[in-house]
Amino acid sequence: MPIQDLRVIQLIDSLEPGGAERMAVTIANSLVEEATFSGIVVTRLEGSLKDSISSNVDYLYLKKKQIFDFRALIRLRMFVKKNKISIVHAHGSSYFFAVLLKFITPSIKIFWHDHLGNRVKNDKANFFIKKVSYFFSGVFTVNQELKEWAIDHLNMSNIHFIPNFIEEKAIEKAITCLKGTEGKRIVLLANLRKPKNHFLALEAFVSSEIAALGWTMHFIGKDNLDDYSIHLKQKIEAENLVNTVYIYGSCNDVQHILNQANVGLLTSTYEGFPVTLLEYGRANIFVICSNVGYCSQIIKNHETGITFETGNVKELEFVFRSLPNNIHSSSILADNLNTFVEENFSEKIIVNKLVFSYLNKL
Repeated sequence: MPIQDLRVIQLIDSLEPGGAERMAVTIANSLVEEATFSGIVVTRLEGSLKDSISSNVDYLYLKKKQIFDFRALIRLRMFVKKNKISIVHAHGSSYFFAVLLKFITPSIKIFWHDHLGNRVKNDKANFFIKKVSYFFSGVFTVNQELKEWAIDHLNMSNIHFIPNFIEEKAIEKAITCLKGTEGKRIVLLANLRKPKNHFLALEAFVSSEIAALGWTMHFIGKDNLDDYSIHLKQKIEAENLVNTVYIYGSCNDVQHILNQANVGLLTSTYEGFPVTLLEYGRANIFVICSNVGYCSQIIKNHETGITFETGNVKELEFVFRSLPNNIHSSSILADNLNTFVEENFSEKIIVNKLVFSYLNKL
């Protein structure tokens, strides 16, 4: 039964597929059963994740066109007033618009959700967040490192590590069919951009020579058609991999895709808390992951998957070479990860933590 007078919106800048964006939608959907009102407000850009929003979640798109967009701010204020919103849960960079809203609607409580994996190394970008944190009622971080940073640098003390999670009943329509041979598919679920390091995956795949044994690699994620994307596609062509390495772009039927895969890969140079690993775990597939961010807390080497040192192509190549001969042990690790995810990152456990934090500030 919904908690009386708990009226919450998730504030996010975009609905293009990404970790913060997916969590904003997931939390909004999950709070439908817990709060009197659950909504999601998008400031500047819609995207394919809009199709994943529950019909029971109230939705508003502000069409924000510039940093100080007064009309968009007034639309947000009207929405908040009309629906008697008490909590604004701002994800990532949307905290700025939430603070502007608080100037004209002082009664709201802002909870900022930090998803940025390399924040501790990006001091210049953190200058403003340190100043405006005075207006926050709470901070959620996706790993312990970010929590420690927040404790040391922000002007408030109500700071909580809140793990990411995935919905038990996510909205999904099966569309995507993976190419390649069943039983020999490696999936890398990540947008095509520099920190995700698709080039490392490609280099290790080539040097391992497992393509000759029928293995294929599948890149699932938003393609910005930028220099990174162009160079990646050129590399695939130069290595004669057009029939073994495939790029699909942004897809919303993630679980359907993973049900067709055998190996889940993550090669990032930095991460906060990748939801991708939880999705791999739910799909019960073998995971190979770079040792960054919170990843090592989920993928425990030789227990719930295999980790390798960030950027170490030789380590990844070795793991790829061993795939054909380790089917049984890979299956055991996949089962272990599946159990670990179900026991530690369930929707109910995490949502209860969020609700408890909200209610403490009302």
